[in-house]
Amino acid sequence: MTLLILFVIFLLADFSVRNYLAMRQIRHVRLHQNQVPVEFSHHISLRSHQRAAKYTIARTQLSLFESLADTTLLVALLLLGGLQWLDLFWARTFSNDWLRQLCLIGSVFFLGAVIQLPFTLYRTFILEQRFGFNRITPALFITDQLKGLILTLVLGIPIISAILWLMSSAGPLWPWWAWLIWVSFSLFVMWLFPSVIAPLFNKFEPLDREDLKVRIEQLAQRCGFKLNGLFIMDGSKRSSHGNAYFTGLGNNKRSVFFDTLLNKLNEDEIEAVLAHELGHFKFHHIRKRMIWSFLFSLLLLLILGWLSQQVWFYTQLGVLPQLGRPNDGLALVLFFLVVPVFTFWIGPLFSLLSRKNEYEADAFAAEQSKPEYLVQALIKLYNDNAATLTPDPVYSAYYSSHPAAIQRVHHLQQFYEKN
Repeated sequence: MTLLILFVIFLLADFSVRNYLAMRQIRHVRLHQNQVPVEFSHHISLRSHQRAAKYTIARTQLSLFESLADTTLLVALLLLGGLQWLDLFWARTFSNDWLRQLCLIGSVFFLGAVIQLPFTLYRTFILEQRFGFNRITPALFITDQLKGLILTLVLGIPIISAILWLMSSAGPLWPWWAWLIWVSFSLFVMWLFPSVIAPLFNKFEPLDREDLKVRIEQLAQRCGFKLNGLFIMDGSKRSSHGNAYFTGLGNNKRSVFFDTLLNKLNEDEIEAVLAHELGHFKFHHIRKRMIWSFLFSLLLLLILGWLSQQVWFYTQLGVLPQLGRPNDGLALVLFFLVVPVFTFWIGPLFSLLSRKNEYEADAFAAEQSKPEYLVQALIKLYNDNAATLTPDPVYSAYYSSHPAAIQRVHHLQQFYEKN
């Protein structure tokens, strides 16, 4: 029962920490909602600051209910026999072991999606609508969900089938072969995303503002970055939030601007935002994250390879492996249900690394453009996206991939005199 006791302890710790941090965030934002930080007082009105506070509080409150729903599902599956029931149900339904295991994995993912759907609907059509961000129609929402489901099946069934086959046929070295297939699959999807996957959901058109295009190409040339295309995405048909990003791999990389971003920022500010994104490539942040992600996935697969052969791994987590039939699908589901519970404490480490990368990218943007342009762009984006200027420090340290607004502006102001 040692594993079960550890699981319950970690589950309670995970749930308690998440709720504690959420309550801290709500309390801290509410406490500071009636005064705009002095660094932003000339650019952001008290009304906008209070709107951002209400938006942040509403989103954090919703996350409390999501955390409760996720934990309830996990308890139902592992501690109340839900996963055991599903495994026996599909065993009675199908004699084909491949189909039985695929259905087991698919049904668990389906339950997770069903649990999340009400929160997604509430977030999209009530919360985002209330604050003026939502632009997606019910018809488009349903279309997106159906496309996502089909894409998941088209991409997911082959990779899961390959891993199940390796687990049953490749012997003790199956984790290494599975890892090679997973890495190859991930790189293929990254390469495919800009030209095949993303256009399924959005329309991409070449950037038609010639003056801005020339500035961006000159910036990329100064940074030693080869652009393979500048595109505008119709993000406004789903949300008024603005963004810009690089995507793709190898010779299939693209620079993408949300149409909402181009409507909010001037050319100096857009150049500064793009210089920040180029900074991530300059310092190989994306490549380093990929390497760490792949190494972590290898570690998980090696652990799974050992645990899947231990009877106590199943029995102490509330399921009995089937005698005389493969239990590889059950091992996969069980492992990836419990891994987040035992690894929740790693999150702050990745958040810290991400914030360090953001500071480096900001510094690069300050050198390639002007720091005041990036500050102006950030202030506009904070204001337009209703991002709180006063997050709780502990909450931010645990979750935030980007530095808090005040810290980020202070960091950029160090470069004012240098420029």
